[in-house]
Formats: sequence, structure tokens, C-alpha cells
Amino acid sequence: MRKLDVHEIIDNARFTPFHWMVMCWCALLLIFDGYDLFIYGVVLPVLMKEWGLTPLEAGALGSYALFGMMFGALTFGSLADKIGRKKGIAICFVLFSGFTVLNGFASSPTEFGICRFIAGLGIGGLMPNVVALMNEYAPKKLRSTLVAIMFSGYSLGGMLSAGVGIYMLPRFGWEAMFFAALLPLLLLPLILWYLPESVGFLLRQGRTEQARAILKRIDPQASISDKDELVLNDVKVQGAPVLELFREGRGVRTLMIWVAFFCCLLMVYALSSWLPKLMANAGYSLGSSLSFLLALNFGGMFGAIAGGWLGDRFNLPRVVVAFFIVAAVSISLLGFKSPTPVLYLLIAIAGATTIGTQILLYATAAQLYGLAFRSTGLGWASGIGRNGAIVGPLLGGALLGINLPLQLNFMAFAIPGAIAALAMCFVNQRQPKAAPLAAAAQG
Repeated sequence: MRKLDVHEIIDNARFTPFHWMVMCWCALLLIFDGYDLFIYGVVLPVLMKEWGLTPLEAGALGSYALFGMMFGALTFGSLADKIGRKKGIAICFVLFSGFTVLNGFASSPTEFGICRFIAGLGIGGLMPNVVALMNEYAPKKLRSTLVAIMFSGYSLGGMLSAGVGIYMLPRFGWEAMFFAALLPLLLLPLILWYLPESVGFLLRQGRTEQARAILKRIDPQASISDKDELVLNDVKVQGAPVLELFREGRGVRTLMIWVAFFCCLLMVYALSSWLPKLMANAGYSLGSSLSFLLALNFGGMFGAIAGGWLGDRFNLPRVVVAFFIVAAVSISLLGFKSPTPVLYLLIAIAGATTIGTQILLYATAAQLYGLAFRSTGLGWASGIGRNGAIVGPLLGGALLGINLPLQLNFMAFAIPGAIAALAMCFVNQRQPKAAPLAAAAQG
């Protein structure tokens, strides 16, 4: 009887149809996630007009979903380490899709805000779990790339939201944008059938046969027999899983990643919530303003994939530092008068280095923490970061409320990029210099 290291089998496997399936299902989940999240920025100008909202009130209303995302990330990240990633993902999916549909029936800002808060619980809980699942199953040499490609579904969801808004808002009103979230719910049975459970969770539950069957699909050439013992060499959690985030020299890196998450998400949600409104105030039509949101998310998708590719070949924290610096510069330049092609290019670069960098931060955090507490680590990083996401729309509303010049609005959005770059420098200094990026994958 042989003892087979599960991590070694997964790390050294070639890319197979199994990996493709996991990546596609996780990406699809994030497309729905991104659609439900970015929908608020799309309908914001219409809601402000219909309900007579001030900029500060609109910013506060946008933050309800982000409060939900903070609690969802903290709750479902830790919960999934106990009940399994698959159950955690399913619960989150039903929450955010179901309550996004109910948002379409809201007749007042209060009803709207309650539905957005509950939908936010699911949106925030889904992200760390799909990242943890993809990170667990990805081969070592492709880990950052596959996580980034999968997470580009989040940007695709934002693009879909803007594209649907351009067509549906003038014809059917803002309610139809939320009713469209009913379609993803029809796919729930297929998701439950095809999406695999975490192999580490299966082994901890004693479900060895199911784990063995998954490993055979991951690496058909591994010749795993029924007599082989599967070994999971991982840190055993002592006490509260969150304490593991600060043990064995991880404390400073954990805190700095939290700072980076906070600043990055502040920029992402400030831009996604207020870019259409800022551009409308600058004299662009609603359709043109929504096309800027489309460019922002297209840039985010490109930035995630390019950053993941660079991260697997170089040092991922250094790539993240460079992206944050470019983000601060490009966002600052958005406030100055530019020819339309240059403006679109700057918005795409801003999307690549904010939305794209958010995705790279998830990949960085996933590779810092061990399998037994990876969802907890990702959930807490995401949950702490959601405070930045809450501040973003509120900051935008406050800035618009005091009628600052356009340049100063965008400069205020850019400052967190410089802070995040500095925080990631500390993370990079504490990374093992000789080891390649993916070598840190098991924390």
C-alpha cells in the first residue's frame, strides 16, 4: 500500500478536461456575481432621478450591498471550511440571485436597500469560495493564470450588466435589469451536479472514495488504486481558524494584504458606482456613460489575465505593486480633458489595474494560506476589504455633494492606489525570494 500526497498529485498534474470544467463553472458563477454587483452603477442615474436621491443618499444606498458583502465574506468564508465549498457556494448563489430578482419589485429606497444587503451576503460569500476551490485544483505551474482567467468572469459580468443596461434601460426601465437575474437560478441543478467538492474537505470528512475518484480525473496517469492511502499534508487548525492567519510569520503579510484589499476595493467601487454619473455630469449622454463602464470592465478582464500570466512567471506581489502604481496614475488622468480614444484607453487601463488587481490580490492571498484555512483567509481579506468597498460609493457621493472639480474627484479615487502599492511592498519583502510564485501555493 502506497501513501500518496494529494498536494503533489494536484500540483504536478497536466491541464485536463476536469480543470477546464472547474474553471468554466467557477467563471460562470462569477459572471452572475459580477452582473448582480455592477448593476447598481448601471441603474444609479435613473434611480437618482426617479426617487429624487441626493448624491450622498445614492452613495449610502449603494453601500447596503457592500455591507452585506463584508458580512457574507466573513461568514461564508469560514463556514465553507466546515460545511464544504460546494454547499457554501450553492447557498451564496441562491441568496444573491434570489434577492437581486426581488430588487426589481422594490418601490422605495428602503426596500431596495434591504434586498441589496441580503443579495450582498451571497455576492461577498461566493468570491472567496470559488477562488479557494479553483486554487485547490489548479496545477502548480498554472495556478495564478487559471485563478485570474476564472475571475475574469467577474469583469465579464460587469460588462454584461453595462451592455444589458444600454439596451434595456431606455426600453423596459430599471426593474427589468434585476428581473434578468432569474435566469441564472435555472442553472442551479447543473451547478450542484457538476461542480466538485473540495478534495481536502472530502478527506477530512472520511469520504475517501469520492476524493480518490476526483484525483483520478485530475491526473488520469497517476494510477491511483483503491489500496493507496491518500495523505493530506497540511497545517492542522488549532482553535479558531482566523488565528492561523497570524501564525508562522504570516501576521504582517496578512495585515498588509488587508490594507491592499481595502484600498483596491475602494477604488473599484468608487469607479463602478460613480463613473457613469461623473461622465454624465461632464456632458456625456447616458449611453456613452454606460459605455465607459463597459470599457472599465473590459480592462479589468484583460488586466486579470495578463497579471496572472505575469505572476506565474515573475513575482506576483511585485506585479501587484506595479499595477497599483499604474492605477493611481491612470485614475488621476481621467479628470483631465482628453480626446475620446485616449479617455477610453485610460478607463480601460484603470479597470485593468483596479478590477484586475483585485483578482490578483485574491490569487496572492490564496497562495499565502494553507488548505485547511484558505477559505477563512480569503474570506477575512475580502471581508476587511469590503470596508473599502463601502467607503468608495460614500466617498463618491460626498465628493459630488460638495461640487468639487472633476479632476479632484478622480485624484481622491487615486490616492488609495499609492497606499496599496506601499502595503504590497511589505508583502513582497517577506516573500521567499528564491522560491517561484507557485511554490508558496500551500501557504
